[in-house]
Amino acid sequence: MSVQCEPFGDVGEHEIIQFMLANDHGMSVSIINYGAIVTSVNVPDRNGRPGNVTLGFGVLDRYRGDDPCYGAICGRFANRIAFGKFTLDGAEYQLATNNGPHHLHGGEKGFNEAVWQGRLLTSDMLDGDAVGVELTHASPDGDEGYPGNLNVTVRYTLNNQNELRIDYEATTDKPTPLNLTNHCYWNLAGLAPPGIRGNAPDVLDHLMLIHADRYVAVDETLIPTGELAEVKDTPLDFTEPMEIGKRIGELKQDKPNGGYDHCYVIRGEPGKLRPAARVVHPGSGRVMEIETTEPGVQFYTGNFLDGSDSAGGFGQHQGFCLECQHYPDSPNQPEFPNTILRPREVYRQTTIHRFSIEE
Repeated sequence: MSVQCEPFGDVGEHEIIQFMLANDHGMSVSIINYGAIVTSVNVPDRNGRPGNVTLGFGVLDRYRGDDPCYGAICGRFANRIAFGKFTLDGAEYQLATNNGPHHLHGGEKGFNEAVWQGRLLTSDMLDGDAVGVELTHASPDGDEGYPGNLNVTVRYTLNNQNELRIDYEATTDKPTPLNLTNHCYWNLAGLAPPGIRGNAPDVLDHLMLIHADRYVAVDETLIPTGELAEVKDTPLDFTEPMEIGKRIGELKQDKPNGGYDHCYVIRGEPGKLRPAARVVHPGSGRVMEIETTEPGVQFYTGNFLDGSDSAGGFGQHQGFCLECQHYPDSPNQPEFPNTILRPREVYRQTTIHRFSIEE
């Protein structure tokens, strides 16, 4: 196994580094300390040919500004908060409304645009079973309107079982909402190297299984109604493997940017590592299984990818996201699992992406 680093550009006075992890079975992962972004994940297909399976860019400048959050850590609060408002311990807070009338992925400048501090984790530091990178970020009190000085650590590790593991940890000195996730867009067919525009088939032929019997019902602006609705007898039912494209047309009626953008309620007890999803690309044989400690997973089919420069040339449905997280608008939904981190508490979560081959 190996771990290396190389320069990837500069943000002001800050040098951006790309960390490259590789195991003994032909899998490699690259991560930069800007946005804690996963820039590529290379996995062999059933014939042993490697291929990058996540959307991204080959140069730093493309990640800055108006991009689709390819591969980034989103925070302080991933997903939406209604009208950018929440009340905490009697005080009302107003955040940026950067998604129509609502707050999305931490605001105008979320964690996906922060410069993180990074350090390599060699195999001898990880009991010889993995290599990785540890990234830390200090978000000051009032950052994007959120209360409290928040210290966040994200650790990416790769082992010889072809598992990409993401461990999150955070502490605060004031109560604050916190909901972190990774925003990789996946395409298991395999893509051209980062920086080659839009060279990807769509993902509609991928077989999707989601370990969830319910989803978070939302209104027309994607804010939860409070209902955890059943997936049975709806196009959202992936309790058995189904092609992503099989029923997506039912969600696209009268909506050119329609598709899946739903938070699923994962079976089992939040806080415990358990299966969330399994995806198969029949053409290449690649399989991705996801386990998480989070209560939900947001399934998104790249509905707003439009082939533009800011999207790297990738078009609609050329990538999908499975973002393990808490439910959207949780600070305003008292019946949802808690997302308020308080002083002397430690926020922890783990998500594992395991890759294999199906003949």
